[in-house]
Parts: sequence; C-alpha cells; structure tokens
Amino acid sequence: MDGLVDLQLEPQVPIRQVQIQFDRAAAARYGLTVGQLSEMVEVALNGRVVSQVLEEQQLFDLVVWLKHDARNNIETIRNLLVDTPTGQKIPLAQVAQINYDTGPNTINRENVSRLIVVSANVAGRDLGSVVQDVQAHVKSAVELPAGYFIQYGGQFESEQQASRNLLIFGGLAIMVISILMYFAVKSVAGMVMIMINLPLALVGGIVSIAVGGGVVSVASLVGFITLFGVATRNGLLLVDNYNRKLAEGLPLQQVIVDGSMERLVAILMTALTSALGMVPLVLGGGAGQEILQPLAVVVLGGLFTSTALTLLVLPALYARFGQFLVPKGQAVVDPTAVSSDGKQLANAVLTDSH
Repeated sequence: MDGLVDLQLEPQVPIRQVQIQFDRAAAARYGLTVGQLSEMVEVALNGRVVSQVLEEQQLFDLVVWLKHDARNNIETIRNLLVDTPTGQKIPLAQVAQINYDTGPNTINRENVSRLIVVSANVAGRDLGSVVQDVQAHVKSAVELPAGYFIQYGGQFESEQQASRNLLIFGGLAIMVISILMYFAVKSVAGMVMIMINLPLALVGGIVSIAVGGGVVSVASLVGFITLFGVATRNGLLLVDNYNRKLAEGLPLQQVIVDGSMERLVAILMTALTSALGMVPLVLGGGAGQEILQPLAVVVLGGLFTSTALTLLVLPALYARFGQFLVPKGQAVVDPTAVSSDGKQLANAVLTDSH
C-alpha cells in the first residue's frame, strides 16, 4: 500500500511451556470447578503470600508454593493432589491434561483484552488518507474470528481526538468572541458585521489547503483559529472607527471614506507582518515542519483574502446598514438640522439609533 513504511508485527517468540488444560466434565464428576482447580494450581506454581514474618526489625512475606524443583517437573505437577468436596484426594492429571507445548513469550493486554500490535509509519502521504485506505482494505480482505476486533490507534487516534476538541472549543471561542464584540460596539448588527470576517478568512485558508494537497490536519485547524483572531481584530478596527465618526455627525459616505483610510495602514501592517512571519515556515524544511508548515499555509492564504475582503465587504455593508450600527444610547449629530432662521445648527438634533 502506497504511503506505508516500516510495517511490522509485534514480535512473538515461541517458548517451551507447561500447558494445563482443564477437563470440565471430569472436574464436575468430582464436584470441582475450573475456578477451584485454577486457584490450586496458581498457589502451587506461582505462590501466594499468606502471612508476614518479623525478623531483625524487618517484615518478610511468607509464601506458600511448591519447591523450585517440583515446579519444573511435569510429573510432579501431574501428581499434585487435589481435595474434593467429599474429602477424597485425586491427582491433578485426572481432571486436566498437562503437557509440554510452545506459546508466546509475552501476552499483552489492554482494557482486559489480549492485544497484538501491527504498526507502521507513513511517508509521502497524509496520515488520514493512508488510514482510510487501510481500513477499507482490511474491511474487504480480512475476516476476523469471533470475539476479535481491530482498533486503529496511535498518532491517528490522537489526531482525531485533537480535531474533535479543537472543533468543540473553537465553537465556544467564537461564541465568547461574539459576546465580547457586542460589548465593544454595543450593537447586534455591528457584532454580526464584524463576525462576517470569519467566513471571509476561511476562503483563503481553504484555497491554500486545496492547493497544498487538500489535507486538513490539526495544525491546519490551529491556523484557522489564529486567522480568526486577526480577521476579528481588523473588523473591529473598522466598525468601531465608523461608529465613532457617525456619532460625531459626519455624513455616512464621509464616515466610510475617512474611517477606512484611517485604519488602512493599521490593517495592512498587521496583515503584512503576520504574512512575512509565515513565509519562512511555508518555504522552510527540517524538523517540526509537518506541524508548522500546514499552520503557516493556512494563515498566509487566509490573510490575503481576509484583508482584501475586509476592506471591500465591510465598507459596502456599512454603507447599506450603517444607520443601524450606532451603539445604543449614543448621541448622533444630524448635520442637516437647521434653526428657524435657516442657519445650520451643529448640535441641533440628537437621535438615538435604537
């Protein structure tokens, strides 16, 4: 499969073992259960701490088990006497088959289930697409025995979890930003206008991802979050400046022209410095680029579209809905107001936009 390298199966070294297989039917005839037999064999071969002995101010465990030579002698194990409920003693060989065989040197478990790991690295392709191909191929070509299941973990599982967390907390962050924007401009319409910058910022980020191969990673999502912060700041600068000038009584057209020109340098400087900082990460190489490069590509592409569309879309929206955007309770000067003798009054009429 293209993209898979260093494929390996968890090494399993067969070693010689004494294997004990209990005969349930034979055990039942003597009134014994497999659990009772297993406990007896475990005490005999693995030992059990039954007490502690104090010697020279130190405590030592008192362990009950067979002698070392007996634990390694299959005939001794077969002849172990088992107590039955009737008081009769029978050799273990009458209720179990004890033989030499081979088995794995280790048995790994996770969540109480036996586990064997098939691992691989990914090269030349993104992790998500490779795992999708593996899942599809395994599903069509591998028939699992009853009780077995496959779990895809490692870096892929961590990336999936991180992506879900970023989406959840990113949504919460957008809600908090919206609330803060409302308190900053004191207007629902103004807050909506500023938040329009977020989808505008998405455009360039999505295009840059598509040009770079169409892979959305955790680093790309972090890049979008960074981009949203810059876009929201630019929108707030414009709308807040428009509101102040509109409250001073300037005509709407002059508000848009003067307000845009005053904030043009600040917005362009923010975008330019951020973009220049991303260029070395986009073009560079070396360790860590698998994280830094996707982030930088999203931020760089999004800054271009976000800045351009902010300076085009927000003034147009304000020209259409500007009269609804003055914060509640703020006085607005009507420059067209005139006195009874026909002279213009600079502060003759105060209106509330709400």
